[in-house]
Amino acid sequence: MTPRRLAALLSLVAALAVVAIAEGIFPYHTSNHDEGVYLQQAAMLLEGQLTISPPVAESFRPWFFVADGGQLYPKYTPVAAAIFAVGGLLGSYTISLGLVAGVAVALAYAIVAEVFDRRTAVVAAALVLASPLFLVDAAVFLSYVPTFALNLLFAWAYLRADRTGDRRFAALAGAAVGLAFFSRPFTAVLFALPFVAHAVWTLRTLARPVVVRQVVTAALGLAGVAVTLGYNAVVTGDPLVFPYQAFAPRDGLGFGLRRILGYERVYDLPLALEANARVLWSYVTEWSVAAPLGVPVALGGLAVVLSRLRTDRDPWKLTLAGLFVTIPVGNVYFWGNLNILGQLSVPTDGLISFLGPYYHVGLLLPTAAFGAVALVAVGRRVRALSRDQSQRVRVAVIAAVVVLGTLGTALAVGAVADPLADNREVTDQYEQAYQPFEDREFENALVLLPTPYGDWLNHPFQVLRNDPGYDGDAVYALQHRQFAVVDAFPDRTVYRYAYRGQWTPYSGQSVTPRLQRVQAVAGDSVTASLSVGLPQYTEAVEVRVSSGSAGSDILAGPSGDALALDATVADGTVTVSSSAFDGNVSTAVRDNQSVKLTVFVDYGTLGSFEYVARLPVERNSGGYRALTPRLEVCRSPRLCGGEAAYVPGTHREGIWMNTTLTAENLDR
Repeated sequence: MTPRRLAALLSLVAALAVVAIAEGIFPYHTSNHDEGVYLQQAAMLLEGQLTISPPVAESFRPWFFVADGGQLYPKYTPVAAAIFAVGGLLGSYTISLGLVAGVAVALAYAIVAEVFDRRTAVVAAALVLASPLFLVDAAVFLSYVPTFALNLLFAWAYLRADRTGDRRFAALAGAAVGLAFFSRPFTAVLFALPFVAHAVWTLRTLARPVVVRQVVTAALGLAGVAVTLGYNAVVTGDPLVFPYQAFAPRDGLGFGLRRILGYERVYDLPLALEANARVLWSYVTEWSVAAPLGVPVALGGLAVVLSRLRTDRDPWKLTLAGLFVTIPVGNVYFWGNLNILGQLSVPTDGLISFLGPYYHVGLLLPTAAFGAVALVAVGRRVRALSRDQSQRVRVAVIAAVVVLGTLGTALAVGAVADPLADNREVTDQYEQAYQPFEDREFENALVLLPTPYGDWLNHPFQVLRNDPGYDGDAVYALQHRQFAVVDAFPDRTVYRYAYRGQWTPYSGQSVTPRLQRVQAVAGDSVTASLSVGLPQYTEAVEVRVSSGSAGSDILAGPSGDALALDATVADGTVTVSSSAFDGNVSTAVRDNQSVKLTVFVDYGTLGSFEYVARLPVERNSGGYRALTPRLEVCRSPRLCGGEAAYVPGTHREGIWMNTTLTAENLDR
């Protein structure tokens, strides 16, 4: 089989492998919640929108979207999203991942074929394909591999133009690097720097064809910069303010105080050097091909190339080697490499443990290229020894090759298998958390979501995304301004998604979910009737009702195995009555504050817990309206604000809750 056919086969394998990984390992996406941003943006582009206008801004703000008046736009530029949108047009966003992966492997082959030879290029393409950093990051909806593919297109077209003098390839190179800049400006600059140095070197003679060719590339590259600035002007109102700066002005390049949302660090040079050293070490020992052998082998190939400089001063090879310098050195200037590590003292912490050093994905090209040089050189040496030596020596050489080949293959397989297994464990937790949505098909539904990570949609619930027009089978909203949300979608069936446990799927812990049907009532008064179970050996029961900071409590007599309460809201007061205690207990209802009903159950040395019912209630001109209470069974006050949902059938015997909601209109 010819090298080109082998390269085509490797590209096809890459595409199929990435699609299989995306579907099998990442069906609910990753612990990096930026995927939901790109997919939301892709859906917007398919609808011809750069911004979205939600009906209730506070309840519909997706993760990493910038609020600008009544409109929202993503902090990321639309290049990667546009690539993913191509897959959407073809029937599945995942198709775009396979296409990008196949193109990237083909371009890696083409680049190395230009710089070295086709045999080396086939090996390099195989090394890119076998790299865990490539396979994992190509299978997720993030911008790193799409931008890498654009950079590869630039490199190949630039080298092709330099070899042939064809201005069409020069134009393609400029367009590709301009688009890469639009996608990820700093990444594109670091990748392009060695080629810019080569371009400057070629201008030393001022030969007209060379000058014209480089001007064509530069002009189209700068056109990409102009498009980027134009996009900034459209969405942020200032061509020099990028969307990510509008989202968090201190989140960017440079040293000093860096800040995003509520997190900030002083990112100085010592910290930058330490963080980036750890990132590079992770690349060498875990995320490069056949780690930890891949990078040392590549450095061996680079040594072979450098040793021939006296006789082979090929500037292309030095340009390719320059990526080993510009990418690691340049990334020191970006504090994102600190953030992906999590806690520096914990090697398995942070996004790097699941997705690798993705800001350094450009290193895949020189690693594969020079690794291929080393392997081809060893192969040639082995063939020479096999021809020139005795039978015994040939057998020994073949045995050594088999052993080393087996070791390399085992390392390559293990390097890929480890991160896939880690990510599969996260997916297992997601699978349980999203089970209520897998078990039903929605039709004209409105789902209220919890906020474990703050007031954001798709953070963490990436798969629960809204259509740009908020007209899908299900609409997802935060549990803020719930009545305004319900009013915006009056004809939809309302549900509330809740869960029991801490949302930490990345640490191997899942939650027990519940999708609760929500009823809305309105009247002069509203009553929430709550029944709770009293486990055997219950010694004391205390009932408390509160709204905001105000509240009252009363002791109830634990008779029987259940307690029934009625909480009635009317005339600015909530009153709780029950046959279990004498009289009533009441407190004022604060404006825009839900009513909280707490039943503390104490059964002596066996422990205690609380039943909590939170009743969303709102006063209007006709009286009050309310939504079905949110129910929790709390073992710890620390986990009693959204992580202790009552899930029927999952609690110990005797612990249960039931609620009904009614309204009454008084005769006037």
